[in-house]
Amino acid sequence: MIQPKEVKAVLNKHKKRDGWFLTEYSVNPYEGCSCNCLYCYIRGSKYGENMADKLSVKSNVLEVLEKQLRSRSAKSQYGFVAVGSATDAYMPHESQLHMTEGILKLLYKYRFPVFISTKRDLITRDIELLKQIDQTAILPEDLRNRLKRGLILSVSISTMNEKISDTLEPGACSPSERLRILEKLKQAGFFVGVNAIPILPYISDTEEELEKIISAAASHGADYILIGGLTLFGSGTADSKTLYYKFLQRHDPSLIPKYEQLYKENTFAPHAYHSTLKIQSDIICRKYNLRTKILT
Repeated sequence: MIQPKEVKAVLNKHKKRDGWFLTEYSVNPYEGCSCNCLYCYIRGSKYGENMADKLSVKSNVLEVLEKQLRSRSAKSQYGFVAVGSATDAYMPHESQLHMTEGILKLLYKYRFPVFISTKRDLITRDIELLKQIDQTAILPEDLRNRLKRGLILSVSISTMNEKISDTLEPGACSPSERLRILEKLKQAGFFVGVNAIPILPYISDTEEELEKIISAAASHGADYILIGGLTLFGSGTADSKTLYYKFLQRHDPSLIPKYEQLYKENTFAPHAYHSTLKIQSDIICRKYNLRTKILT
């Protein structure tokens, strides 16, 4: 059951523009997420092992957000807003609560550009509203001639293996369904891409598995693909590292020593790993004429 929660602020200003997604703000209508991904970067927080059991809705989100947007727009402080950065904005509760829809209407009213990444098909409900945002949003001055779009949409895919996805992302649509969502959004005229984040070491980072993701993205109309590594942290029962290692124990215990060697006591894989992943994925992306950044 989802619990109501009142908040004092909802529009979060980044210290600097996000280099991946071009966002300068974020807003989350919910706390927790029913996609319940085991590797989620917010794991280890108060939400617990099963984030779907500890959901809350920010009941006054629209009232608070309007005040913040009004203030920012009056100062012409426009920038891309990530809708659902710590939760999926289109998890099933949204179909009844319409909080994301309300947020989008406010962002349209105050003409802020929007970035959304999702693993759920409910996003197609808001196609007409998203079109209005795309056409009328005011971009930061330095992006106006480079992007010329007020909306960036993406689906997130870590593996094309649906058995693994069902285990790691139990509340999400399947990878093939996400690609169909992407294709539908592209057909509606949007600028769309795939967030291949996180790529899973020794599971989806091989040349064969990377090509499956990249070729599928290209064939379903993606304008770009973003490829990044897996973050693992914590030793508590609810932390992403603990939960992910439990998955490895069930999936393939022989991978655990490889992960221990790769990560050691660190949250991230070493720079050399990320460099190799980038070189490998860039080669495949060139093959499919798919760019690896939102901006060229």
